[in-house]
Parts: sequence; structure tokens; C-alpha cells
Amino acid sequence: MSARVMIVDDEPQMRRALRAGLHANGFEVLLAATGEEALDTLPLARADVVLLDLMLPGIDGLEVVRQLREWSDVPIIVVSARGEERVKVQALDLGADDYLTKPFGMDELLARIRVALRHARLANATSEPVFEDGDLRIDLAARSVTVRGQEVHLTPTEYDLLRELVANAGKVMTHHQLLGRVWGPASINDAQYLRTYVNQLRRKIEADPSHPQRLVNEPGIGYRYRRVEP
Repeated sequence: MSARVMIVDDEPQMRRALRAGLHANGFEVLLAATGEEALDTLPLARADVVLLDLMLPGIDGLEVVRQLREWSDVPIIVVSARGEERVKVQALDLGADDYLTKPFGMDELLARIRVALRHARLANATSEPVFEDGDLRIDLAARSVTVRGQEVHLTPTEYDLLRELVANAGKVMTHHQLLGRVWGPASINDAQYLRTYVNQLRRKIEADPSHPQRLVNEPGIGYRYRRVEP
């Protein structure tokens, strides 16, 4: 069964263009022109991914994210002409999974959708608590990490940070989210502290720490764990 994508955008031309591109790539498409319509439709629509504009009539996209996250963990990819760093961080902190600034190419959008769907499948999986990605293996029950078959020693804080990133693999995690979850609410403004620990982790799990493939920086926003295996 193909994945079902809901497009929430008040511009008819954008809805038509996205629907055509997604249909051509095998997706089912649902349409909503307002935030209210999306929130009314989603409980029964069973969408697999939501593409959400921020500048909507009535309630805006940020409020849609906030309300949707009260009852659903469906992946939300914000697609907006608003590219300000502050707005991106706000959307991600509220619970959006990714952010794409208009204009964008269909290939990039499809890649983001595939990542969101893969992350959702992994989050819902009932397999053993082991995360594997190429030569990296994390036994979440034993709190052990190996790279190329060799055990890597991580401090408790390094491990907690890595666990948070891989638990949300493919999703942008903001500085505030990571600092709050790993160090607690009192540390949410200490981005330099987080940067230090990310660099330490890169030296331990990346093949080339100066050109990281897994622990990817989202400038001014946060970090994303990117799988090296498709």
C-alpha cells in the first residue's frame, strides 16, 4: 500500500504542483487549504506524512503543529517560504520533524519524505533494542557501542546524547530539545556545551570527524543523525 501524504497549503497552485509530483511518485494525496480543515480531517485520514505550510488563514501552521502533537506522532515536514532561523527553531521545538524552505525541488522533498517514513517505521518497530547503521552498533539495553566491531567507550553524557540522536534518526533535533532532554531544562541555552559533546562523539564514531557523515549540523538550529546506510 502506498504512503498517504496530506498537503496543508492555502495556495491552490502549490497544492496542485505538490499533488501532481507526489502522485507521479506513487503517493496517495490528501488536501487541506486551512489549518482548521487539516485538524478536522487528520483524525480519520490516517495520513503517513503531513506537508505543512506555516502562513495559513485562520490558525497558522505553528498552532497546527502544537495541536497535532497533543494527540498524534505523524511525521510533519514544514514547507514554507519563511526561512528565518527563529521560525524554523520554533516549528521544530513544537514537534515538527523537518523543515523545507520554498522554493525547493521535488527530488529533495521526496528524499525528506522517505526519511520521515523510515524514521516513523523504526520508531514503531518492536524489534530488539539494538540500533545498527553500517559499522555502528548500539545495544540500547546494555548501553554498549561498537564501531567496526570494536567497543567504543562513551561517558554517560555522551551515550545519552547519542541515544537521543539515534532514537530520532533523520529528524532535526534543536539545540533546546537536545540540551533539555540530556542535561535538563536549566541548560537549554548552552549551545556551546552541546557543540563540545557532539565534537567528542564525532571523534569516537565518525570515520572522518572533520567531515561527519552521521552527526550532521543544521546551522543555527541543531543536529540530525543521518544514516550512512539507506
